[in-house]
Amino acid sequence: MKAPRDIPSDLLESLRSLGLTKYEALVYIGLLRVAGATATEIHEISGVPRASVYPALDRLAQKELVSVSHTTPKRFDAIPPAQGIENLMRRIEMDAESALAALDVFYREKDVEYRGNQELVWTIYGEENIKARLSDMFQSAERSVEVLASWSLLQGNVLALLKPIPQSVQVDIITDSWRGERPSRFRVSVHPLGALYEAHAPPGRGLRYENSGVFLVDDAKALVWMGSAGEQPSALYSESSGLVQFVRRYLASVAEWVAAASP
Repeated sequence: MKAPRDIPSDLLESLRSLGLTKYEALVYIGLLRVAGATATEIHEISGVPRASVYPALDRLAQKELVSVSHTTPKRFDAIPPAQGIENLMRRIEMDAESALAALDVFYREKDVEYRGNQELVWTIYGEENIKARLSDMFQSAERSVEVLASWSLLQGNVLALLKPIPQSVQVDIITDSWRGERPSRFRVSVHPLGALYEAHAPPGRGLRYENSGVFLVDDAKALVWMGSAGEQPSALYSESSGLVQFVRRYLASVAEWVAAASP
């Protein structure tokens, strides 16, 4: 019988991250070194206490890492590593999907009464976090989506999020330029906003707006995305009447200004 050998701590830690306990990891590694073994032999190979071997084997069998013979005494064999890790990853993905579905219920059923009379304005940091909130906004749209954004922000982050919006929802976009074919389902107004802003800015103090945008959904949810090249973007998000009204008026003013400036 082969004597137990030291197991690298980083290997044990990796297996723990995949859902195995220390004893389960030791038993599985021990079984990989032999062509089948009894519980007593596994105890000797792995160094796991005899009383803990059977519980570990049961859990490993449930996780599809160990096969069991129908002999007396029972013999156990390890599933090859490639298949074993695939089995573990599949279980993790299934658990993650189940957890996501359950957590999403809580997230979408937040009771607004706990907010009281506060005018909540949330600050969001990081591109992926802002895109996730923007995606939620668009998916909740029932009547209208209004967008004022630079072309670089639209092309890089926003247009893909707009695609799932139902045809029944009116989408209005104001941007500084547009490359390629314009989607017929969107009402797009193109005007070199930045050039006009820069023309009225003090010398050397041009507006850094190249990755910024303002978004309004159903006149009820507002997000202001602020970003510049080479910097981590941030955003303000709110469903409060104060910020929503401000954004609504701002978008209406810009739309009127663009319409008046257009030939």
